[in-house]
Amino acid sequence: MKTSYDVLVCGAGPVGLWLACELKLARIDVAVLDRRPVRTTESRALAIHGRTLELLGLRDCAGDFLGAGRKIPMMEYGALNTRLVFSRFESRFPFTLFLRQTRTEEFLEKRALALGVPLLRETEVTQVEENEAGLHVTTSRGPFSAPWLVGADGARSLVRHQAGISFDGFDGRVTAMLGDVVLAKPPEGGGILSMVNARGALMMSPLGDDVHHRVIAIDAARPSVEKDTPLTVAELASAALKISGKNYEMGEASWLSRFTDATRLASAYRKGRILLAGDAAHIHAPMGGQGLNVGLQDAMNLGWKLAMVVRKQAPESLLDTYHSERRPVGQMLFDNTLAQVALATDFTPPNLSLRNTMNDVLSFPDVNRRLAGEISGFDIAYGYDTVIPENLPACLAAGKRVPDVDLMIDTQPATLYDCMKKGEWVHIALAPEKRDDPAFPEWLKPDIVKYIRARCVGNSPSFTGIASVLIRPDGYVHSVTTA
Repeated sequence: MKTSYDVLVCGAGPVGLWLACELKLARIDVAVLDRRPVRTTESRALAIHGRTLELLGLRDCAGDFLGAGRKIPMMEYGALNTRLVFSRFESRFPFTLFLRQTRTEEFLEKRALALGVPLLRETEVTQVEENEAGLHVTTSRGPFSAPWLVGADGARSLVRHQAGISFDGFDGRVTAMLGDVVLAKPPEGGGILSMVNARGALMMSPLGDDVHHRVIAIDAARPSVEKDTPLTVAELASAALKISGKNYEMGEASWLSRFTDATRLASAYRKGRILLAGDAAHIHAPMGGQGLNVGLQDAMNLGWKLAMVVRKQAPESLLDTYHSERRPVGQMLFDNTLAQVALATDFTPPNLSLRNTMNDVLSFPDVNRRLAGEISGFDIAYGYDTVIPENLPACLAAGKRVPDVDLMIDTQPATLYDCMKKGEWVHIALAPEKRDDPAFPEWLKPDIVKYIRARCVGNSPSFTGIASVLIRPDGYVHSVTTA
C-alpha cells in the first residue's frame, strides 16, 4: 500500500472531497484519509447557496446537484418572516438549492474517484508529527507521510488538536430538536415555514425528495436539554403543535437528533505545514444553512494555492493568504449565526418586539441585499473587509467574484465558466485594441495562464467597461483593466 503523498487530506466529508478534487485536478498526488467505513447517512447540511453552485459550475459539475435538489428563491434569516431575496444578484444561480448532504457527498465522492483520488476509508488518524522532511501521520492502518496535511476532519478535529491551534468561542446555550420526517399535512405553499413566539421556535423546510421535511423546534419551556438525550417523533410533534397551534401529522422519521448553538473559530487556518478547512476551522448553529457552503469555499480557496506551492509555481507565502482571506469569512460566519440565534431563541416580549422591527428593516432592499449577499456568498470579496462595500463600482474589481457570462470566442459561443473548468488562471481580453494588461502576481509565470480573446454576449453589469481581466482559479478577480 502506498503511504507517501504530496498532500494528505484528513476527512472525507464534502470539504475534504472537494479539496482533494481541486488538488487532483492540478495533478497533485493527494489521498484522503477517513475513519468511517462508508459515507455518512446523516444529512446535517441541507442548503447549497448560489456562490457554492457557481463554484461547482466553474468545474462543470453543477448539473448533478441541480437535477437532484429543489430550488428555493428566498432564504430565512433568524427565522424572520421577511425572507432574503437572491434575484437581485448577477448569477445563473439566484437561489438556494435544498439537497440532502448524503447526495452532496455522493456526487463529490463520484467526482473524486473519477479524477483518481485514493479514498482510504477505515483509516483513522491518531497522531501527527512534523519534522524537517514534512509530516508523519500515524493511522489505524499504519503510517503515512506527506509534506502537507489538511484537517477537514470536523468539529472535534484531531489534526487541529495535534497542531496546537486553539478553537475559541462558546459552548452551546440552547438545544434544538431536529427531525427529517414525513408530514401528512405539510405547511401550505411548499416553501420554508418559520415562526417564533412566546411558546418557542419552529422551522420547517422541504428536503427536496418530495417526501420528507426537516423540522427544527425549540420548546420555550425546555430550551436546554442534554444534546445526547434521545428524541422521539412524539416529542417533536408535540413541540410543533404547541408552537404553531397546528397538527402537521408527523409520521416516519429518517433521522432524529438534537443540536446546540455552540460556536467556535480556529485562531489560525494554517500552522506550518498543517492547514484547516470546514468544520475543523469553524462551527456554529446551522442558521442560514451556511456551514457546508463556507467549508466548500474554504476548499476552493485553498486548493489552487496549495497546488501551486507543491508544484513550486508560487512561494510558500501564498498559503498565508488562505488564512488572511478565509478566516475573516469564518469570523463573519461566527457573528451572523450568533446574531440569528439571538433573534430565534429568545422568547421574551422585548425580543419578540425586536423581531417585528427586524422584519420591517429587512423589507428595505439595500438591507436585504446586504444580508443576502453575505449568506449566499455572492458578495464575499477579498481585500474589502470580506463583503463588497457600497461604494465599489458594480463592474469587476480585484477581489470580487466573477459571474458566469456568455462569450463569443472567434465565432464559437462559450461561457466564461466553460473556460475555467480545468482550474487554470485565465486572462480574458475583451477589448483587443487595449494594450494595458492587468497586473500579474510577480511569481505567476505567463506560460501557465490560459489566454482568451472574446466578447461578451448580452448585458452584464459586471463586465461593463472592462477591457481585460485576470481571473484566479477559484473564480475571483486578481486584476482588471478598463476600456
